[in-house]
Amino acid sequence: MKKILSLLTVFSLFFLAKPVAAFCPVCAVAVGAGLGLSRWLKIDDAVSGVWVGGFIVALIGWTINWMNTKNWKFYGRKILIVVLYYGLTLWPLYIGGIIGHPYNTLWGYDKLLVGTFFGSIVFLTMGVWYNYLKKNNNGHAYFPMQKVVMPVSGILITSLIFQFLTK
Repeated sequence: MKKILSLLTVFSLFFLAKPVAAFCPVCAVAVGAGLGLSRWLKIDDAVSGVWVGGFIVALIGWTINWMNTKNWKFYGRKILIVVLYYGLTLWPLYIGGIIGHPYNTLWGYDKLLVGTFFGSIVFLTMGVWYNYLKKNNNGHAYFPMQKVVMPVSGILITSLIFQFLTK
């Protein structure tokens, strides 16, 4: 339980440092489809976790962006959204026994949590990098669908790395 709480705390710290940029719906659909496909194909939990992390970050970005359009601003809303999404995703997995199995670990932590951590970091980083590149290119993407390609390719590469690490 201490490991889960410490990972949730670390997750929340990453979202306090930068303003959240919303991700496109195609990215979230691609991530969600990848997650469903990985579970169906019985792919390792670390790889599935990468997709879980990416999907949660996309949902957080959408929610904050939606709240901005509705002008719903209050103290601590970003951290509240982050904690709620991670909590509402990971707690049921813990209660259901998917997270916390003693033989399903990587580096001493649950594989699904490790994958979720890295998937979140990569998806967020690729989104921030896309916004940086776009800003430095007079507000234009360098190629069509770059906003989709960057985060999804980051998740795919991270998935491949975890696939090789766990086999």
